Amino acid sequence: MRVLFVDVDSLRADHLGCYGYPRATSPTIDRIAAGAVRFARCYASDVPCLPSRSAWVTGRFGTRNGVVGHGGSAAELFPDGATRGFSSRLGRQGLFTLLRKAGLYTATISSFAERHSAFHFLAGFQSAITVGKRGLENGDEVVDLALDWLARNGARDDWFLHVQLWDPHTPYRAPAAFGEPFAAEPLPAWLSEQVRSAHFRAAGPNSAQEAVGFSPAYPYGDYPRQPRQIDSPAAVRQLIDGYDCGVAYADRQLARVLDQLSALGVREQTAIVLTADHGEALGELNVYGDHHAADEPTAHVPMLLCWPGLGPSVEPGLCYQLDVFATLVELLGGKVPDGWDGAGFAAELRAGTAVGREHLVITQGAWSCQRSVRWDRYLALHTRHDGYHGWPEWMLFDVEADPHEQHDLAAAQPGLVQHARELLERWRSAAVAGNPGGVDPIDTVLAEGGPAHVRGQLGAYLERLRATGRSDWAEQLRAAHPDED
Repeated sequence: MRVLFVDVDSLRADHLGCYGYPRATSPTIDRIAAGAVRFARCYASDVPCLPSRSAWVTGRFGTRNGVVGHGGSAAELFPDGATRGFSSRLGRQGLFTLLRKAGLYTATISSFAERHSAFHFLAGFQSAITVGKRGLENGDEVVDLALDWLARNGARDDWFLHVQLWDPHTPYRAPAAFGEPFAAEPLPAWLSEQVRSAHFRAAGPNSAQEAVGFSPAYPYGDYPRQPRQIDSPAAVRQLIDGYDCGVAYADRQLARVLDQLSALGVREQTAIVLTADHGEALGELNVYGDHHAADEPTAHVPMLLCWPGLGPSVEPGLCYQLDVFATLVELLGGKVPDGWDGAGFAAELRAGTAVGREHLVITQGAWSCQRSVRWDRYLALHTRHDGYHGWPEWMLFDVEADPHEQHDLAAAQPGLVQHARELLERWRSAAVAGNPGGVDPIDTVLAEGGPAHVRGQLGAYLERLRATGRSDWAEQLRAAHPDED
C-alpha cells in the first residue's frame, strides 16, 4: 500500500470547488475528491497549528495530551509520568508509529516541527525533510523535494509520504508570475462595505484596522498580496484574492506530485488523504487572515480519503479529523489504541452505512481561550479569554444559515446556549479526569498570563486604540482585563 498524505496549512473547506466554492481555486483537489470519500463536516479538534497537529500525532484531544497553545507549558505534551516505560505513549501509540507498525516506510516533507519546535510530531517517521524556511517557503520548493523523494522511492511498495504545503498561510505570497486569476471574480456578498467599515472601527489583533497583528507593521516584510489594513473594498479584494491565489498555487503544485505518481505507474495504486491543520478567518468575527477562534471558518477543514475499494461518496455526519486518522489505522489492518480519542469507522465505510457524532467540542488556546460546541446546525462559542477582540462569554450561530457568523443568537436562544453549556461541561469533566492533577491546559494558559500570541501586548495596544480614535474600545478591553499589561 502506498499512501500520500497532503497537508495544506490554513485551508478552508469552503474555498474549494468540491465543497461548493464558485471560484476555480482547486481543480486538482476537486479531481481527487471526485474519486474519494469526502467528509462534508469534518473538524479539527484543536486549533490552530501546533495543537491541531499534536492531536493528530497523539490521537488525543489537546485537552488530554496537554497541547492547546503556541507557547508556555500548554505548548508541550503532558509527560507520561510514572506510567512511562522504556517507550513513551507517543513512541508506542503515535499515529505515524502505528502506520510504521503496519509495514509502511514513513517519511515527511514539512517545516512544521522546526517552525513550532514541535519535534514530537516527527515520532514514527523514518525520514524527515525540511526546506528550512520555517513555513515561509512556497509550494514549488516543497514539491521539488517531494518529486525527488518519489523518484527514489515512489515505485517501491508500502510507503507513507506526508507533504505539507504552506501557501494559503499568511503572508499570502503566491509568486507574482502566478498572476491575478481571480481579479474579475465577485467578492463575498456578506463582506459588504457596511460590515467592513464597522470592523474598521472595532478592535483586536488581525482586525480590519490591524490586519497583520496589533499594528499595520509586519515583521515578515512586504508582500503585495497581503494587506496590512482592510481599509477599503480594494483591500478586501487583496485579502480574498491573495488567500485564494495561495490555495490555487498549492493546488497547482499538488498536480505535479500526481503527475509524478502517474509517470511512475503507481497513481491508481496510491491512496490519498488530504486535509488541513485548520482553516482561516477572512473577516469572520473581525479576524482577517488568521485563526484566532474555535469557530466555523477556523475549525471546519477539508477531509478527503481516496482509498482502494471505497467508492466515491459524501459523508455528511459530524466528525473529528482524529476519527478519520483512526479509520486510516483500521484500513491498514491496525487496531486503534484504547487511549485514543479518535473513533475509527472503517467497517461503516466499507458497508456504506452512516458515520458521525452527535456533537463535537473544539478548543483554541493560542490566540484566545475558547471552546466551541458544534451540533446539528449550530456552533456555540464559550470564551474565557477574548484575545482582545471584545467577544462576549457566549456566542451562538446557526452556521448552516449563517456560515460567516454575522448574527449572534445567544440572547434570543438561551435554551440552546444552556444545552451547549451542559454538553461542554460534561465533555470537559471527562476529558480532564485522567490528566496530571486533573488540570485543564486552558486553565494553565490563563494562569500563565493568557494566550501566547497576545500575552504582554495589551498595554501597547490600548495606546494604539486611543491614538486611532477608538478610546471606547480601549476602555472596554481595559475593564475586561484589569490585571494584564
